[in-house]
Amino acid sequence: MGVHISKVKHLKLDRWEDSQVKRMKEVGNLNAKLKYEERVPPCYRKPAENDPQVLIEQWIRAKYQREEFCHPEKQTYINGYKDGYLKKRGKEDSAYHPRKFVLSESDDTLKYFVKEKDKEPKAILRVSELNVVFAPEKIGIPTSLQLTFLKDGSTRHIYVYHDNPEEITNWYMAIRCVKLHRLQVAYPSASEADLVNYLTEDFAKEGWLFKTGPRSSDGFKKRWFTLDNRKLMYHDDPLDAHPKGEIFLGYMSDGYSVRVGAKAGVKDLRFTFTLTTPERVFNLSAMSEVERDQWIAVMERVLERPLTPQDSAISARLVRKRTNTKSINIFSAR
Repeated sequence: MGVHISKVKHLKLDRWEDSQVKRMKEVGNLNAKLKYEERVPPCYRKPAENDPQVLIEQWIRAKYQREEFCHPEKQTYINGYKDGYLKKRGKEDSAYHPRKFVLSESDDTLKYFVKEKDKEPKAILRVSELNVVFAPEKIGIPTSLQLTFLKDGSTRHIYVYHDNPEEITNWYMAIRCVKLHRLQVAYPSASEADLVNYLTEDFAKEGWLFKTGPRSSDGFKKRWFTLDNRKLMYHDDPLDAHPKGEIFLGYMSDGYSVRVGAKAGVKDLRFTFTLTTPERVFNLSAMSEVERDQWIAVMERVLERPLTPQDSAISARLVRKRTNTKSINIFSAR
């Protein structure tokens, strides 16, 4: 055959044009994707570049080593049930203890037991109301998760890990799959592509900030802040089981705003900013100008979004506990 029809080129000795290399990469990647990603379940989270390393690594191993998406029978996390042991951080101490966890799609629960022989679980979590995120930097363990849910009007955090990266990733995916299946039953007319956006949500931002109390005479105290969708929580320690307080971030047209600078009469710590809600003005200060601007930007993005029915439901269930009185007030959904 003539060279106009076919040509064999040496990988090292011949010259390759950039366009030729690019084309070969595109064709190779496309064929590989068609084979190794043929049956990725919709609940499976495909990692992005900046996602936790364990998620990226297990995605690669699932594709090429275990070939999970070529053989659906290997996808054990889509079955609607999972049980096993995870190391759980104690509520009152920093030690991690083995606890048996049982995930069930049929009754929308994640239960855990202190001892295997126990007939009654220590706690029952509703999966449909659960958020789960990887937390390697905060917990200090690459294969760790943080479970967050509302209980009696306030947020509860549970921290767990497993030594096996594949196992902890399977727990994460199993929870996502249960949530998706429950949503498909609750909203049969909704598209699958829309529902997958409500499975799990990484925290928009976390870090140390200084915060004053409600009185103008209160000084700034260092707190660990976590922004989980519309819940801005602050803690004494990053691994606290409960936040010290929670601020619901509503819609900007309903009296919510954030701006640079301190409220009149409040000492400015150089990187101070003010969060205003219909109930109270919060004086906050970051460690640097960059950190302050990042917090303001991420809060503004939340405040610019109108509330969804799910947001309003969370607002109605969220209760603020005042430390100086015995009364409690429900956060305003407006």
